[in-house]
Amino acid sequence: MTTTSEARTHRSGRLMLNKVPEVTVWFWVIKILCTTVGESFADWINMKLGVGLVNTAWIFTAVFVVVLGAQLRLKRYVPFPYWLTVVVVSVTGTLYTDILTDQLNVPLWISTTVFSILLAVVFGAWWLRERTLSIHSVNTLPRESFYWLTVLVTFALGTATGDWTLELTGWSPGVSVLLPLGLIAAIALLRKFGANPVLSFWLAYILTRPLGANIGDWLASPKVAQPGEPTGLALGTFTTSLIFLGLILATVIYLTVTRSDVTETYDATHTAQITANPHRERIALACFALLAVATGGLLVWAHSQPHVGPAPEDDATSTVQLAPGQAVKKFPSTKVDALKALASTSLKDARSGDATGAQAAAQSLRDLWDADQASLQPLDNTGWTFLDAQMDQVLKTFGIDHANPPMSPAQQEGELNTLLTDMR
Repeated sequence: MTTTSEARTHRSGRLMLNKVPEVTVWFWVIKILCTTVGESFADWINMKLGVGLVNTAWIFTAVFVVVLGAQLRLKRYVPFPYWLTVVVVSVTGTLYTDILTDQLNVPLWISTTVFSILLAVVFGAWWLRERTLSIHSVNTLPRESFYWLTVLVTFALGTATGDWTLELTGWSPGVSVLLPLGLIAAIALLRKFGANPVLSFWLAYILTRPLGANIGDWLASPKVAQPGEPTGLALGTFTTSLIFLGLILATVIYLTVTRSDVTETYDATHTAQITANPHRERIALACFALLAVATGGLLVWAHSQPHVGPAPEDDATSTVQLAPGQAVKKFPSTKVDALKALASTSLKDARSGDATGAQAAAQSLRDLWDADQASLQPLDNTGWTFLDAQMDQVLKTFGIDHANPPMSPAQQEGELNTLLTDMR
C-alpha cells in the first residue's frame, strides 16, 4: 500500500484531500474509546431512559444522516466532525444488531454470518469501482461513501461477533477483553513482519468493536449479578459514557491542535513505507488463517466447558417458584417496605386511571430495585432472581425497558398485584 497525500477532484469538481486520519496510535486509542461509547451510550438511552430499542435506533439513524452529510461536505479531514461521525456510527451499528437479536430474535450466529457476507459485498463493490481499499486514498466522494458504509457494517458485525462469543463461552466482560486484545496484538506483529497493510487494518478495525464493547460492559455492569449476566465495576452506563466521551473530546482537541494525524502533516515528518514483500505477505496470510483456526478452536473448547449463558433479553420468567413472602424473607424489611410502597402507588394510580402517575411510580420502582441489587442479591440470590423476573413482567406492562407500548391498566394491575403478593 502506497501512502499518498495527493489531492483529487471528484465528479462534482470539488478538490479533496484524504478524508481519513493517518493510522497512528491515536487513531486506535480513539477508535476503541468510540466503540465503548457505542455500547454504553446505546444501552443508557435505550434502557435507562426507557426510550426503547427501536425508537433509539430511529433517533440515531437520523443523527447519523445529519452528521454524515456534514462530514461528506468537507474537503479534507477535520478531527471533530470525523470522530463525531465515528461515535454516531458506533451507536447506530450497535443498535441495528441489537434490534435483530432482541427485537426480531435473530440468532447471533445468523447475524454474524449476514453481516460478514454484507461486508464482503461492500468490499467487493468498493474494489471493483475504485481498485483500492486503502484508507490513504479516501479522496473522492464515492470512496468516502464506501468507507463510511464499511465502517457501519464493521460496527454491526463486531457487535454480533462479540455478543456471539459471550453467548458461546459464558465469559465475563473482563475476561472477554483478552481475546480481541490478543488478536489485535497478533495482527500488529504480523503487520510489522510484512502482512498486507490493508487486510491488517480492516481485521484490527473489526476487532476493536468487541474489544471496546467488552470494556464498556466491564465498567458498567454491576459487581454482583444473577447467573448468566455480566459483572464488572458497577460504574453504570451513564458514567461510563460520560468518561469515555470526555476522553474522546480531549483527544480530538489534542489532534486538532497538533494536526499530528493529518496525512499531509504525517508525510512531512515520516519516511515512506517500505515496499511490500509478496513472499512475506503470503507467509503472514497463512498465519492469519492459522490464527482464525486457533480462535475457532478456543471458542469451541470454551463452549464445551460448563458455563451459564446469558439469559435472553425478553426472558421474563423464572424457573423457581416460591410461596408468597418467601422471596423477601431474607431481605431487610425497610427495603421491602419501600418497594411495596412504590408498587402500591403505581397500582392505585392504574386503578384510578392516572396513567402518568402509574408510569412514574413504576419507573421509580425499577430505579429503586436496580439500586438495591448490590445489597439484596447477595442475601438471597434465589429470592432476588424470582422477584426480578416478576419485576420485569411489571415493567413490560408499562413499556419500561421493553420496546412494546404500555399495556392496558388491567394487565398492569394484574402484574402489580402478583408482585405485591410475592413481597407480602
